Amino acid sequence: MSSVYDVIVVGGGPAGMTAALYALRNGKSVLVIEKEGFGGQITHSPKVENYPGYLSMSGNEFADHLFDQIIAQGAEFEIETVVSVRDEGSRKLVITEEGSTYETLTVILANGVKHRMLGLEGEDDLVGEGISFCAVCDGDFYSGKTVCVAGGGNSALQEAILLSEKCSDVIMLQDLEYFTGEEKLQEVLFSRENVHSYTNVKIVSLLKEEDEFAGVMIEDKTNGSRLRISCDGLFVAIGLIPENDAYKNLADLNAYGYYDADERCLTKTPGVYVAGDCRSKAIRQLTTAAADGAVAALAACRYINENK
Repeated sequence: MSSVYDVIVVGGGPAGMTAALYALRNGKSVLVIEKEGFGGQITHSPKVENYPGYLSMSGNEFADHLFDQIIAQGAEFEIETVVSVRDEGSRKLVITEEGSTYETLTVILANGVKHRMLGLEGEDDLVGEGISFCAVCDGDFYSGKTVCVAGGGNSALQEAILLSEKCSDVIMLQDLEYFTGEEKLQEVLFSRENVHSYTNVKIVSLLKEEDEFAGVMIEDKTNGSRLRISCDGLFVAIGLIPENDAYKNLADLNAYGYYDADERCLTKTPGVYVAGDCRSKAIRQLTTAAADGAVAALAACRYINENK
């Protein structure tokens, strides 16, 4: 077992790394444990234009700068998958799938969210083989081809804007009667001649030819009519879901599985805090994730100082 940390942050997205930064600036020892890659969902954004102080940057640039910042401040990090956190009173034990156990005074759960799937037969088998979630990562594979984008919020619109610069045709599939993303994004996207849209439709099946992805079947939600759409790829941007069940002994969950915590980022367990998109909130943006990280870290620091 390692030495006792002041703060362990579970998750290396904007909330988690901001929490690490604020704890480090308050003289605390910090370990950040991330299971995949630092940056979280923001790394899938090709262009970030709504973060104060920056005219434009990519999500990867933001994540890289923040990671460099916390390393320069003395953060330690591990690429491991946390499977449980045990409350031992004044100490918490953070246990990983790889077999490591880390001891800490406080824990900040900033474990983020994952992509929501369509729930269709054969979907899992086609991820990476026709179904994608990230235009930045996979858009080049579809240059000059036809793709569909499932979704109508900001994420879907941003993905489609990037794809429209590479693909011959981009077809938007929205299950509501209207698109819910920012008007400015809609103006940019739908001004492009190679972008087409269907609203009030649902994808009812995934099509394959010779065992390869070939398109989708959509159904009009009003009259039930169906239409086959041939395409080379499908980008799914229909929302995110939390993965908080492993920590429900420490923090209450709401009906949707998000941590049931307000802007104070507190949980029912002293010394355990939550931050970022995994928390119940009305607005999930880069700025609110960073704000949560700061709030949670300062709360953890107060707890440590008061219990010395």
